[in-house]
This record gives sequence, C-alpha cells and structure tokens, in this order.
Amino acid sequence: MDKLRILIPKGRIFDNVSRLFSDAGYPIFLADRTYRPAAAADWLDAKIMKPQNVGELLELGSHDAGFTGIDWIRESGADVEEILDLGFDRVRIVAAVPANLDEMHLRSKKLVAATEYVNLAESWLKSSGYQYRILRTYGATEVFPPDDADMIIDNTSSGQTLRDNGLRIIAEILESSTRFIASKAALANREKRSRVEELAMLFRAVLDGRDRVMLEMNVPKARFAEIAAGIPAMRSPTVAPLYGDEGYAVKIAVKKSEVAAIIPRLKKLGATDIVEYDLRKVVL
Repeated sequence: MDKLRILIPKGRIFDNVSRLFSDAGYPIFLADRTYRPAAAADWLDAKIMKPQNVGELLELGSHDAGFTGIDWIRESGADVEEILDLGFDRVRIVAAVPANLDEMHLRSKKLVAATEYVNLAESWLKSSGYQYRILRTYGATEVFPPDDADMIIDNTSSGQTLRDNGLRIIAEILESSTRFIASKAALANREKRSRVEELAMLFRAVLDGRDRVMLEMNVPKARFAEIAAGIPAMRSPTVAPLYGDEGYAVKIAVKKSEVAAIIPRLKKLGATDIVEYDLRKVVL
C-alpha cells in the first residue's frame, strides 16, 4: 500500500496536531530546520506546509490528507472533504476599523481594506454594499490603519491585539478552527480511505477522552437505585458487587464540566470512596 501523505502546518497547529497524533498512538517528531516530520508509523509520510496552501495541494492530489483552518479552505475555495473539526486554534475572521471611524464615513468613499483573506474580503465587502479596494497583506495586518487602510479583515481570538492597535470590530465574517481534511482522490482509494477513517476515529476518541473523566465510587445497597438514577453516564454505569456483599463499585464517565456539581451530589446521596481520574481515549 502507498503511504498516506499528510500535510501539517508549522507552529501552533503543528504542536496541537503532534500532541493529537501522540495521544492517538502515532507520535510524530519534527527536527529543527526540516520540513519532513518523522512518524512512528511506516504508512505515514508527513510534510510541513503553510496553512494557506494545504487545501489547494490536497485538491491537486499531491497529498492525501492534512490539517488547516476552515478559514483557509474557504479562502482558497479548495475542493476537499472535511473529515473532522478538531476544535483547535479557534479564531474569528472579522472586519475592524479605527475606533473613531464611523459607518457614514466608510460608506461615503471607496475604502481601502487590508487583508490576507482576499477572497473572503471580496465576498463580504461586495455583499455588504461597500465601495472598496483590497490591499493584500503578508502578516501584521493590524498596523495598516489609519494611514494605509480604512479597514482590515483579519483573524482574531480575543480581539485584544485589535484593541491594542486602536481598532474596533464592526462585523464577524467567519468562525474558524483546525480541521482534519482529505483529498477526494484519497477517499476514492479504498485503502487510503480506510486509513483516513481510522485516524479520524482515533482522533475523535482522544478528543472525547480529553473532555471526560472517570469517576469510581462505592455505593451502599440501600442507596444504589437512588444513586444510579441520579448520575449521568455515556451509556449506563459500570457496576460490580463489592466483596462481602457490602454494596457495589460503580464507574461512570462524565464530562469534566459536570464534575464539580456531580461529586457533592453523589456524596449527599451516600456514595463513598469517590475517585476521579483522566481518560486517554473514549470510543463511543
């Protein structure tokens, strides 16, 4: 079988994807000044590429699968298949202007919009009815206003960098996060499709595991029905009799966000010896 050729952007996305591969059981490593990560699987062939290029290279068929933000897929218009939203690196693509610039002024002229997202900007500006000229940037877009641009269209996570540069957000164009994507050609190949689906299953199991913890507890016989009815679980709790017929040992996998409310409730209902621990993978 041919190797599954994957593209991973360097930087923050690589760090998150690398950890995901490691937790899935296939560690990958990137040495300094190289663009070919080593993978602990002989059927994987990885390459580093800018996130802007990943979608188009998959569409061209030179690689099989990859990782990039949905913003760059929409920007490039690449014809690829989204396999899984990994939820990493969440950002918003926004339009922002100098804080003291009002809407009437923007509408009264042919504005200059600075952006790396030329196609997304074109679509939004046109649909919003502005007269405009787009100025393509290559990073540090927030420094262009007010001298060189009236507006920027850029990505932001918290908006703090925009505020620090005297800008205010006037519209949100797109929410983005890192996606696991694949080429249509790879998915048409039975063996490669199987590999892509296996990776997606493992990635999903890792992400679900990160979102949950296991709670173990001892439950007296007299309180079992009441406790079992009042605890959440992905399916149903795992129950085993305690030695000496003293009650039951119960295990439940719950969302981390629920733990602070669940443990006091369990204690009040009579559960004892409650233990919480992390999960590595959850396969639903």
